[in-house]
Amino acid sequence: MTSLMKIISVAGTRPNFIKIAPLNKEFSRYSRRVNHKICHTGQHFDEKMSKVFFSELNLPKPDFYLGVGGGSHAVQTARIMVEFEKVLLVEKPDLIIVVGDVNSTMACSIVASKLNRKIAHVEAGLRSFDRIMPEEINRMVTDTLSDFLFVSEKDGLENLKREGVSDSKVFFTGNIMIDSLVHYMDRINQSNIMPEYQLDKQDYILVTFHRPSNVDSYSDIKSLGDLLNFLAEKRKIIFPIHPRTLKNIQTHELWDKMHPNVIITDPLGYFDFLALMKNAELVITDSGGIQEETTYLGVQCLTVRDNTERPVTVDIGTNQLVGTDINAIKRAAFEVMNGKIKKGRIPRLWDGKTAERIVNIIMENPEIA
Repeated sequence: MTSLMKIISVAGTRPNFIKIAPLNKEFSRYSRRVNHKICHTGQHFDEKMSKVFFSELNLPKPDFYLGVGGGSHAVQTARIMVEFEKVLLVEKPDLIIVVGDVNSTMACSIVASKLNRKIAHVEAGLRSFDRIMPEEINRMVTDTLSDFLFVSEKDGLENLKREGVSDSKVFFTGNIMIDSLVHYMDRINQSNIMPEYQLDKQDYILVTFHRPSNVDSYSDIKSLGDLLNFLAEKRKIIFPIHPRTLKNIQTHELWDKMHPNVIITDPLGYFDFLALMKNAELVITDSGGIQEETTYLGVQCLTVRDNTERPVTVDIGTNQLVGTDINAIKRAAFEVMNGKIKKGRIPRLWDGKTAERIVNIIMENPEIA
């Protein structure tokens, strides 16, 4: 009798959960051949940042919870490595799957590589070409160590080829973030978040900010407040706030200076947040995944960064890379509110079937079984 293939998928943050949920669902079809387990590193340790996502995305309770919590990049990465090594030494999986570009992704890849375990990276090949971004280091290290690189857009294929990665390791499978979006569209449409905050379709702006470069210093957080107050003169602003951003707003005593049209909420669940995104006139963000979701939904997006690792969202999608100058952001937002919109289209293989393609490749690969 052939033993079950053992696979551990690693998640640490909300975007990671969105990406492993379709994989878990697809692996369940092969339950007689695969023992698929989930490891939650605890990188997002706030219940509002993780627990609700497990519930909504129909993910089982994680088989392993590392509980690493916060800390500097070095501290967090080290804690994940120490705890994940314990898991691998006991479990000895045939394959670990890491997704995205967070500290959990890189840390678990390093541990697996040193213990001679096969590694698959979902969302491989993305590059911002800005090593000041911690995520860029995470992406590069993970791709170097991975045995299977599953790519979401054509730029990823070109980046890996340029870096000398063997074609035999690289697979163009599409965007797994879109799998969850497609699968749960009915639930997203049933959300009651709009009436809860008295929002009308196409008559509000959704805002998210969490990157240290945008929210950590007094000048940055004050500029963010100025931007929100400017926009709030013309539209309602809904701002589900990241714990890091909230802490800095409170530290610098900016809370009472917000326009009454700025609606600040706790982090929201997946369905409610996507409902807000789907019905917004405009999304302003410094997130990576939101650039992809808005492109799929055809929603206008302004990305407040100087670069993006997801250029397809700018090249053919509805995303605009507007930099971090507050006046440039105001101008771009004003243009959208006055009807100057960017038409886009959905990139190739962003069709809700990426997990199916990934799992098929894994199941048919003799190197793993």
